[in-house]
Amino acid sequence: MYVALHPYRLQFLIPAKTSRSELFHRDVWFIRLQDEEGKIGVGECPPLPGLSKELVPDYPEVLARLVADMNANPGWQPEDFIAYPSFRFGLETALASLKANNGPVLFPSDFTEGRSSYRINGLIWMGTYARMKSQIAAKLEEGFRCLKLKIGSINWDDELNLLRQIRKDFSPSQLELRVDANGAFDPYEAEQKLRDLEAFHIHSIEQPIYPGQRYMMEELCRKEIIPIALDEELLQVRTLEEKRSLLDEVHPHYLILKPGINGGFASSEEWIQLGRERTIPFWITSSLESNVGLNALAQFTALHADDMPQGLGTGQLYGNNFPGPLILQGERLYFDKNRTWDIRSIFEHEH
Repeated sequence: MYVALHPYRLQFLIPAKTSRSELFHRDVWFIRLQDEEGKIGVGECPPLPGLSKELVPDYPEVLARLVADMNANPGWQPEDFIAYPSFRFGLETALASLKANNGPVLFPSDFTEGRSSYRINGLIWMGTYARMKSQIAAKLEEGFRCLKLKIGSINWDDELNLLRQIRKDFSPSQLELRVDANGAFDPYEAEQKLRDLEAFHIHSIEQPIYPGQRYMMEELCRKEIIPIALDEELLQVRTLEEKRSLLDEVHPHYLILKPGINGGFASSEEWIQLGRERTIPFWITSSLESNVGLNALAQFTALHADDMPQGLGTGQLYGNNFPGPLILQGERLYFDKNRTWDIRSIFEHEH
């Protein structure tokens, strides 16, 4: 088995703004496997700036050393790379792709046969009040009945006014509202902000305070003002025992799984099983991958999701993405195996 790396810079059509930063481009690395028969498999390594601890300043050199070691010692397994969660995700995807001989169907199911679909939420990016309001109107027009709003960046009163206007026009039975603070709330102000949000019948809030403050997060969960979903918090732990400890200490209401940055599919399945043992529901979201990673995520999600809206899309954020099989009809995500799957530009492209 030969392993190679191909860097790629994804260009956002519109800058992606969270409470932490504003992204204009996104660097990913594609892992290419080739076996003795010449079959190819491709996976995406998509560490996210500000979240992925593995993304150190000399990360390209780190990846180069990992790949050199893999080629010199071919008995590796994806679980050997627990310290590199995004790299592990890329390897798992590349191995599934190898079995498919670089075809788009990695995890066969009714979804990949076009016989089933699932709901996704509409994502509203942070911006000015006017821009967020415009995004909401567009998503509602497209048929979304679950919206996720990034909050914590613009004026708090403006954000509350936006939610107030939405609820004036759409009742909780008509529209499910999720909010994502990306850890933006001051822990000493978080309870009051949750109470400010309570009037708008919010389905859940993702990561209200910065990860690593377990005592304060447990207090917020225990007060049950708004159901709390752990997101960035999950990225802090890797072993099965650490995962058990987190859930038993904090008692969250939901888990947000991001296989692209939390250790891949095997790691996500551990979270799913631990959550089920504790009756903690989950949903799966992408973390700004290209259509290579998104295709794998969408198929994995189809194996595990119920009808709770998931946090995926069809790769429309980027101007230089790859054609893929995912399509949206209203708020439902489908797989069309007849659509073009062309990722040859990966191997032709450098920064």
